[in-house]
Amino acid sequence: MRLWSNSFIEGGVIPPECAFAQIDPVNHVRHAGNRSPHLAWDEVPSGTQSLALFCRDVDAPPHGSDVNREGKVVAADLPRVEFFQWTLVDIPVVIRSLAEGAFSTRVTPHGKPGPLVPFTIKNGTEHQLRQGLNDYTSWFANDPDMAGDYYGYDGPCPPWNDMRPHAYLFCMYALDIARFALEGRFTGAEARHAICGHILDEAQVFGVYSLNAEVADALVG
Repeated sequence: MRLWSNSFIEGGVIPPECAFAQIDPVNHVRHAGNRSPHLAWDEVPSGTQSLALFCRDVDAPPHGSDVNREGKVVAADLPRVEFFQWTLVDIPVVIRSLAEGAFSTRVTPHGKPGPLVPFTIKNGTEHQLRQGLNDYTSWFANDPDMAGDYYGYDGPCPPWNDMRPHAYLFCMYALDIARFALEGRFTGAEARHAICGHILDEAQVFGVYSLNAEVADALVG
């Protein structure tokens, strides 16, 4: 399989239009466009019955003790964990691309609804896809202005004091099952575990992002 995006180049900087937050010279950060990126794929193997998409930040700090705190930095050599930004399952094999903004167009306090999400292809046929909870659900759990169930795509928002650029990995899996096994509310980690043993092929593309002005300048320089 091959997977690519017209919203960013392979290994390049993800644009603020597709991020949850962008750099603000006064307040460190402000909300950004939060548009789900364009993605397209081909060379899907014979026998594929559905596809599943995951986006993960693979450079998330393991705890928030120094995150976004004045006078502190998140060291570049700090061990990292993954943070699920998007899980989309039950993608029919007839779908070969997702337009930018098809699943998110702005920051939605308290999260977007789910898990069901309708998706209409060019011939007018509507398909019922499903989205998992992303990890902003737990990140904002104690914030009364933002707490809620965050289904679907919410883009990059790395700590503004992080000395390491974050890599965002988009992975598409061709599956031998027509419908994803879990029902109701599920997380990205649960979804990835559920597809084990059903993967026929996979493809990936990644972009990078930073809200640390010094690090961000180095990425584009």
